[in-house]
Amino acid sequence: MTATRHLRIAMNGVTGRMGYRQHLVRSILPIRDQGGLALPDGTRVQVEPILVGRNEDKLRDLAARHDVKEWTTDLPGVITDPATDVVFDAAMTNLRPATLRAAMEAGKHVYTEKPTADTLEEAVELARVGRRTGVTVGVVHDKLYLPGLVKLRRLVDEGFFGRILSLRGEFGYWVFEGEVQPAQRPSWNYRREDGGSMTTDMYCHWNYVLEGIVGRVDTVTSRAVTHIPTRWDEQGQQYRATADDAAYGIFDLTTPEGDPVVAQINSSWAVRVHRDELVEFQVDGTHGSAVAGLFSCVAQHRAHTPKPVWNPDVPVTESFREQWLEVPANADLGNGFRLQWEEFLADAVSGRPHRFGLESAARGVQLAELALRSSAERCTVDIPELEL
Repeated sequence: MTATRHLRIAMNGVTGRMGYRQHLVRSILPIRDQGGLALPDGTRVQVEPILVGRNEDKLRDLAARHDVKEWTTDLPGVITDPATDVVFDAAMTNLRPATLRAAMEAGKHVYTEKPTADTLEEAVELARVGRRTGVTVGVVHDKLYLPGLVKLRRLVDEGFFGRILSLRGEFGYWVFEGEVQPAQRPSWNYRREDGGSMTTDMYCHWNYVLEGIVGRVDTVTSRAVTHIPTRWDEQGQQYRATADDAAYGIFDLTTPEGDPVVAQINSSWAVRVHRDELVEFQVDGTHGSAVAGLFSCVAQHRAHTPKPVWNPDVPVTESFREQWLEVPANADLGNGFRLQWEEFLADAVSGRPHRFGLESAARGVQLAELALRSSAERCTVDIPELEL
């Protein structure tokens, strides 16, 4: 007879865009509706979400719409409730440290969006609390589970690139100011005092992407910019944007083999997309190159690399894009958020550490903090080893 474990998961911040779409609708509810997660030993883990937030009407509506039995506005109460097994957080960043600390101190497993804190000091302290309490903690590293980056990582593992030379990343899209057309992102994203910042938001992602695909980040040179100084909030009120809406970074990396790599990543909410996906990474090496987005990955081997000649007097007639080959998935690659949730749940049930925890999250916060310092001081900043 199959044994079933039930995990009651308090999901804080599910009324927000990311918490609702990716974590509730595309991850936890499908796991619940398929009868739970089957583990290799035959155990089945069934999830029971508890919706947590500040707006009773929204919570009640979501619960009714998705057949969720429990919801509450009492975050401290659900954290200390002995029946709660896991606390998930996707609320505002500046509120996160208190939530995570309280959950870990209460002996709850924790799964959280990132960044885990606004400051490196807070992020490091959270990592120390996690070690001391011994609970299983997972931090969302969703991009490493995306089909495009899974394929890119496989090319690295297979030695396709030879010696990796560089990585270039382009991320972003135009976020409307909110005056005529509503903005696609919440207004707090553009107020530094509320935890907003392109650098703070995205450099924690870029740190784990760079670590997970290429290697350790050694230095950062970054420029943070507020391109759109005035925006309109959800109530149609004009406000001054105090946070950077774009960040342009250069990073020195070291591969596990000890080779130096230069990475450049542009991140902007004030750019119009002229690429195949909203984020793309190009890796160039001595033996080949590849370009990966969220889903697709194309590659060009050294033997198939053409020999273009620069001639400004003759129009280019060849299609460079057509000279690249699609990298096959060779596996069923599902939603990246759900895949990491399933890995975390298996770790929580077994009591083992999750491979992407608070230490990795702290390094992401460190990179963002030092990148803002680099921008303010117009200099290159070394990334020291964290003392955890």
